[in-house]
Amino acid sequence: MPANLGPEYLAAEEEFRRAETVPERIAALEKMYATLPKHKGTEKLQADIRRKLSQLRKENQKKGPARATPFYLIEKEGIGQIALLGPPNSGKSSLLRAMTHAQPDVEPYPFTTHSPTPGMAQFEDVQFQLIDLPPLAPEWVEPWVAQVLRRADRSLLFVAADDPDDLAEIDFLEQQLAEWKLPLPRLMVVNKVDQPGGRDNFQVLAELYGGRYECLPVSAATGEGLDRLARRCFELLDVVRVYTKAPGKKPDLAAPYVLRRGATVLDAARHVHKDFAERLRLARLYRRDRPEDGIPVSRDHPVEDGDILEFHA
Repeated sequence: MPANLGPEYLAAEEEFRRAETVPERIAALEKMYATLPKHKGTEKLQADIRRKLSQLRKENQKKGPARATPFYLIEKEGIGQIALLGPPNSGKSSLLRAMTHAQPDVEPYPFTTHSPTPGMAQFEDVQFQLIDLPPLAPEWVEPWVAQVLRRADRSLLFVAADDPDDLAEIDFLEQQLAEWKLPLPRLMVVNKVDQPGGRDNFQVLAELYGGRYECLPVSAATGEGLDRLARRCFELLDVVRVYTKAPGKKPDLAAPYVLRRGATVLDAARHVHKDFAERLRLARLYRRDRPEDGIPVSRDHPVEDGDILEFHA
């Protein structure tokens, strides 16, 4: 009999995969068990969840000094966290320097990055976090990189246009992600297109992998393509920016409220203030290109990036 696992169970399962502490794992498993359809086809899965819960609850009850957060788990900042994944000498550290204020070691030899290095990148009026990771290669793979990738909101596959071993390296990276049961990144960033033959090599990679990835040419050295990369990172995070205005006044465009794509007017009101959302009667929607035209919208109207909302309680 098929399990017919619903979206609530799958969401709880994803929480379990991303959980970093024992209490978080317990909470996720409890959600998984509560939302799991109970029938003969799921008996084995039910037993497995109960067994894991029992083990984790015993572990949680053990007394002892609190464990420090592992060094490789970087606290998220900004609107989202994006991990940079790639082979040696692909230029990930150079890109981090070019797009943020971080100062990672940049050397002409491989494996100079030994630990995750964060930096805050800017897109218009919001910031997102980039995490430079140690390279992945057959010679050496840091096993904890998988945990960073699971925790990140998105990842980028980073290769160099002047690297003759690109195809073998991409193949290895894809095999490693499959072994970790992680999805492929949606975006392949091809660095060093400013090097001799770089643009021709980018075209070859785009033709070979264009059906699997969106391919974006950049140069961390010259800055080419970095503005477009910042925009694509913002878009990959699936968020929207919403601004507010008081009746009869100009909109506040200094600090947007950032919501997940698909959020509604009511969700935006909750970000302003929980009590205010409960009293929300109606809202008017304004666009930057036509700030004089306010359109009445319902509480469940989905908001789009750049919307300006005027709330009426």
